[in-house]
Amino acid sequence: MFHPAPSDIAHFINEDGPWLLVTIDAEEEFDWTTISTAAQSVNSLKFQCKAHEIYDHYGLKPTYFVDYPVINQDAGYKPLYELYSQDMCHIGAHLHPWVNPPYVEEISFKNSYPGNLDQELEYEKLSTLTDLIEHRFGARPTSYRAGRYGAGPHTGAVLEQLGYETDLSVLPLTDLRRQEGPDFRACPAQPYWFGKDRQLLEIPMTVGLLGLLSPFGAALHSALDRPLSEQIKLWAFLARSRILDRIKLSPEGVSLNEAKRLTRSLLTQGHKIFVITYHSSSLVPGNTPYVTSPHELDNFLSWIDAYLHFFLNEMGGTSASPDFILEQARKNRRAQDYPSDTPTAPARASQASLSRPSVINRSS
Repeated sequence: MFHPAPSDIAHFINEDGPWLLVTIDAEEEFDWTTISTAAQSVNSLKFQCKAHEIYDHYGLKPTYFVDYPVINQDAGYKPLYELYSQDMCHIGAHLHPWVNPPYVEEISFKNSYPGNLDQELEYEKLSTLTDLIEHRFGARPTSYRAGRYGAGPHTGAVLEQLGYETDLSVLPLTDLRRQEGPDFRACPAQPYWFGKDRQLLEIPMTVGLLGLLSPFGAALHSALDRPLSEQIKLWAFLARSRILDRIKLSPEGVSLNEAKRLTRSLLTQGHKIFVITYHSSSLVPGNTPYVTSPHELDNFLSWIDAYLHFFLNEMGGTSASPDFILEQARKNRRAQDYPSDTPTAPARASQASLSRPSVINRSS
């Protein structure tokens, strides 16, 4: 999962795309500087309608990755169920271990990353969450994002056991080891296959490098493989100097101009899949450091509106879901495995598509 081979990269037909996925971590409101089991408030979920006024305008259906406090409380899952029942969103799973039973581990920053748990406990927690999502929405989720992007060495096996098909936990060009999290520096920005039989599709977050040295970003990243304290100081200097800055596609802490520059840069490099991500709690001022006032909320929503217009109209992009991206990747994989002049290709492709279970992420 963390060191895919070149042969694992998923390919897409050249003339298709680019595609945009809007993803929201639907979770409780909590102080990000602490880890507490007492954090259970999910009042922000009823305010997601503010963003849906924008999504409806563009005919876009976001994916909500819901965690246990959300799915376990009426105030959390009912606003999302109303959207889902009207075919206005997709639903995935989002694991915050410290608020997700069973509660047997020590509550700590290290254990707040699901992938740091032993495999059995990671499975039990995600199984509990998955079953409850299925109970609430009537179908099992097949898309997953680890809380705090905390995938680990056993995450792929756990996802396979529970019937998941896509993962959106990888944050390319990012090393979280200083926070006791995973190291994603070897992960590409393009979707790739992983798991025991390479049937799971990783759809990484959209992260890229901007600045004077961005053409040499990959080589520089390898050169930065040094003690963490030195890495942190060097990255901070490069970002402040606008020489090399690492940007994630998000309305949280990223300007609209930066998001547009990042998108144009990645498009010229041949990227087809773009993922916006933010937290459900940001739609209520005071819950996150990114939205602290009504004025900042207006700017946050304006960012979403302006970026969607830019991507879907100016860039000629199309909105998509994790399920749709998986379908496109499988289609191209089958075309490579069984060329059109192979007599058995249509039959095998048809059989493969029918053998997959139904999913909760409805096609866009």
